[in-house]
Amino acid sequence: MDSANFNSAGAWAKRFHFAARSAIGATLRPYDVGATQWYVLWHLFHDGTLAQRDFLKLLHIEKPTLSAVVSTLVRKGLVEQKTDPEDHRQKLLSITPAGRALWETLPNPIDIIRKTAFEGIAEEDLATVVRVLSTGTERLNGLLGKGNKS
Repeated sequence: MDSANFNSAGAWAKRFHFAARSAIGATLRPYDVGATQWYVLWHLFHDGTLAQRDFLKLLHIEKPTLSAVVSTLVRKGLVEQKTDPEDHRQKLLSITPAGRALWETLPNPIDIIRKTAFEGIAEEDLATVVRVLSTGTERLNGLLGKGNKS
């Protein structure tokens, strides 16, 4: 691999992804909440009760990963898992009062990342980044036959 590849848009997108994941982890670690747990709580707080299976697509994670995350949130008393009365094979998730109380104290790592990483950068420049990365993502998903925007 030549050195130009280390300074490509893709290489910088990957570096940004890793830096952002590290920032999310560092922000949430004092609260004993992981990034995926935070996203589950975010959706339950803002969207209300959801089917557990919905999180597979929402978070782009595999079923075993989701099961482990949900089990941890249930064990911590932050999320309640119930059987769907209309389809007993499915589980419904809702945020508990303890989960709501914790949510109210959590910093928003996405806001922190946006402010830290992009403060002072022109909106036009950010729009260009979004356009370029979304186009590249769509093309790669098309190549892989996924046909969705990730």
